[in-house]
Amino acid sequence: MLLLLAVLLFCSDGAHAQKIQLTHPGILELWNTRAEIATYRGRRALKLTENPAGSGQLLAIIHDHSFHNGTIDIDVAAVLSKTAAASDRGFIGIAFRVQPDKSRYECIYIRPTNGRAQDQLRRNHSTEYESLPDWPWYRLRRENPGAYESYADMAEGEWIHIKIAVHGTKAALYLGTAAQPCLLINDLKLGDAHGAIALWGGSGTVGYFANLKISNNA
Repeated sequence: MLLLLAVLLFCSDGAHAQKIQLTHPGILELWNTRAEIATYRGRRALKLTENPAGSGQLLAIIHDHSFHNGTIDIDVAAVLSKTAAASDRGFIGIAFRVQPDKSRYECIYIRPTNGRAQDQLRRNHSTEYESLPDWPWYRLRRENPGAYESYADMAEGEWIHIKIAVHGTKAALYLGTAAQPCLLINDLKLGDAHGAIALWGGSGTVGYFANLKISNNA
């Protein structure tokens, strides 16, 4: 576990909204993750990579920001790392309601390399929900095929806007400027919980994150 001192600049945007500039001073708690500031496709961004290479996950927790209900907006881009396995898909997204021990959290993410694959089954696995450690994606897929994942158009390396709306035990994922969600979760496995927010990526991913905005609803 490492601590990155890199400012999170909080700017008021409405009564309960905060914009977090990941390229300015602040504190992130890193787990098996290396962070640096980079310019990617014309945007200043936070770049996350596995540390050490092959560790299997990116996790950068935002300190002192408890989340219950509200929305999380962020721009993400993912490319496969040089050590990526053939089964890696550029997994990237957001973990939320992260519990104090860091081992339990909800997670909604995308698989950019699946979005335009020439295989319909892979395309159907473009978006994903899981709740670790008890409900990993493969258990959800085995017990409820198709219920916790969906198709959405996306491509490796492109900037993609993600919005996650959470209320109680329900969550919805919106991509781009879409008015309708591409993934609905009606039974968040941690229940009506509170916890931290983290930038998240899976194995074999080089992830870029920018324009994070969090709106907490009463």
